[in-house]
Amino acid sequence: MGRRERKKAATRAAILDAATALFLERGFDGVSVREIADKADVSPKTVFTHFPQKEALVFSDEDERHERLVAAVSGRAPGTTISDALKAHYLSEIAAMRSGPQRRILTLMEETPALIDYAEKMWFRHEDALVAVIAKELGYAEPTDEIRFYVRFALQIQLSATHEASPESTIDAGFRLLDEGWARYHEAREAGDESASG
Repeated sequence: MGRRERKKAATRAAILDAATALFLERGFDGVSVREIADKADVSPKTVFTHFPQKEALVFSDEDERHERLVAAVSGRAPGTTISDALKAHYLSEIAAMRSGPQRRILTLMEETPALIDYAEKMWFRHEDALVAVIAKELGYAEPTDEIRFYVRFALQIQLSATHEASPESTIDAGFRLLDEGWARYHEAREAGDESASG
């Protein structure tokens, strides 16, 4: 990392530290971008250079979350189904969110409707990448409608489970329903392939 990149990273970190401290002290809605900029000793324009909107300051790890989600499928152990890989990943992510410093951020989010809406929009931005990796894993040249619906519902399961006291039961129930439909789809597809080849 060169000098310029180090300086940008340091500025970004300073902005994040300032925003996090202020949000936890006074709530998300009680803090302005101007106040964050002042605390970080930068201009509001600099804040927006690093973060396109105020909500992004709470979800600065979204790129890392994206990579972990895709890797949960592409890097799963041999013999592990896609659903089982996603179930384990969801439980791990929720456990991390509910422990240590992340717990305070989760509480902040749950108390702020604007952050809940933003989090859901951000989460569904992972849809296309997850669709693509699942299609590739299953050997399809192009994603099917069924894969797209599977992914959309699978992502919704995580959102629902995050707000439950017992996320395990919500995740199990959601994937149980998904997998029953997924199994029928594969049976019908295989039967169709056999008819065509016969």
